[in-house]
Amino acid sequence: MAEQLIDKYIIFQRAVELAHHRSWQSFSIIELATSLNCSMTDIKGYFRSKDDIAELFFDRADEAMLSMTSANSYFTLSVDERLLECIMCWFQTLAPDKNLIREILTYKLELGHFHLQAHSITRISRTVQWFLEASGRKHKGICKTADEIAVTSAYLASFRFFLLDQSEGHKNTRTLLKQLIRKISRTQDWVSRLHYRVS
Repeated sequence: MAEQLIDKYIIFQRAVELAHHRSWQSFSIIELATSLNCSMTDIKGYFRSKDDIAELFFDRADEAMLSMTSANSYFTLSVDERLLECIMCWFQTLAPDKNLIREILTYKLELGHFHLQAHSITRISRTVQWFLEASGRKHKGICKTADEIAVTSAYLASFRFFLLDQSEGHKNTRTLLKQLIRKISRTQDWVSRLHYRVS
């Protein structure tokens, strides 16, 4: 039984502190438990593995992105501007721990970690669905599928760029993402005009 009150956020924050001191892979669950003056069973009550702890980085990014939609000014933006701000908010939430995010993703992509890679695909799809919902993209049918694929591609391309971006405020990432979103809109407009002419 833990000798101090803990919850998943306290566990996560201590894991991040230990990882910044060395690296994400360097600390063990037993070290984490010892530093919190609790048992490994206590930690297991919140997380099934260290990989589950790492997932909280992305859960927090999802939550921060969705929270920004509560601002009154948010819905004065265009749909494309909302998508841009949603994805950038998601990135900025991860920014303080970007070195750990790179390490975690590198580990997930190592040969043999198929279960982690399968989970990552689900995670990407879920996050993109939140981007689409939060930005108010209203496509239907095949257009919705095409839009989801395009937004996923833009998100992943800009995420990879963001992880290495050293520009102030990640302005270079914002510029790239803005260009990618503009390209999606131009393509969709062209397809719509073509469909109108054919029909």
